[in-house]
Amino acid sequence: MSTATLTIDLDAIAANWRALADANTGETAAVVKADAYGLGAARVARRLARAGARSFFVAVAEEGAALREVVGPEAAIHVFSGHMPGDADMIADCGLVPMINSVDQMIRHAEALPGHAFGLQLDTGMNRLGMEPAEWQAVREIALAQAPVLIMSHLACADAPDHPMNAQQLRAFREMTEGLDIPRSLANTGGILLHPEYHFDLARPGIGLYGGAPFTEAAPVVTLDIPVIQCRDLEPGESVGYGCDFIAARPTRIATIAAGYGDGILRAMGPRTMLYAEDTPCPVAGRISMDLIAVDVTDLGHDPAHLRLLGPEQGIDHLADNAGTIGYEILTSLGGRYTRRYIGA
Repeated sequence: MSTATLTIDLDAIAANWRALADANTGETAAVVKADAYGLGAARVARRLARAGARSFFVAVAEEGAALREVVGPEAAIHVFSGHMPGDADMIADCGLVPMINSVDQMIRHAEALPGHAFGLQLDTGMNRLGMEPAEWQAVREIALAQAPVLIMSHLACADAPDHPMNAQQLRAFREMTEGLDIPRSLANTGGILLHPEYHFDLARPGIGLYGGAPFTEAAPVVTLDIPVIQCRDLEPGESVGYGCDFIAARPTRIATIAAGYGDGILRAMGPRTMLYAEDTPCPVAGRISMDLIAVDVTDLGHDPAHLRLLGPEQGIDHLADNAGTIGYEILTSLGGRYTRRYIGA
């Protein structure tokens, strides 16, 4: 088989959800947007439902409609983007809960689906989605009269516990919602880990489920093994790949593996990244290309059948640091050519 194998441990995802639920003082939902961060929303959500998750969050209504077929009629599916034009039929038919972000969305929802469940998203300082304080104050009584089922906001800096924005947003959220007898939600993964005062009634972990920071105690979720196509010897002075970026300083054995940036292995990570054969690190040699990566296996002492990019030795955040990005991008970039293998389904 010439394609790389991406192994996804569903039991590890469920264990991470359970650990975060145990740390949370309220109900714990699961964020499965962007195809469960690239790992397969159907398989992931089904396993999380078995673990006890009863509320899910997606980015858009189309994701929610697909998820409804997986989790059944009883689970709550919230849509972060709210009620967009053309969403009414999906929201109604699939029992979705749009998180209303503006007065325009509130009017659209009330006119198209009077009496249908909805939530409200408030902006407490992130300036991305949700009603700002003045807007919320102007429509608050009208909105509350329509019986929203949830009020939420989103933390901008929860992965940095000492950032003053956390306390600022917590204070703003309390001021905007104090005294309301409606479930509230503020915490993402980082919010759960910050302090119980951020937990409120419902927390929405995302990246922590999939093994990413700031949940440092998370069980690793993904392993990526890439087959070797060919091995060759280089004499000192010979180069490898585009731009001749790697020039052999010694007799060198090069393994060419069957993956590249076309599979979501970001070019920027190349100069700092190792692949592994068993426990032996083998550095990338030269530039990562679309379908191929050259790897220096000289110190391994034999030609490997495959090399491992993700696994116990290095996880998504390690690769993210190598590429100057975040673990979210590493996960959601994982390409469609991989053979996906699920454990614990």
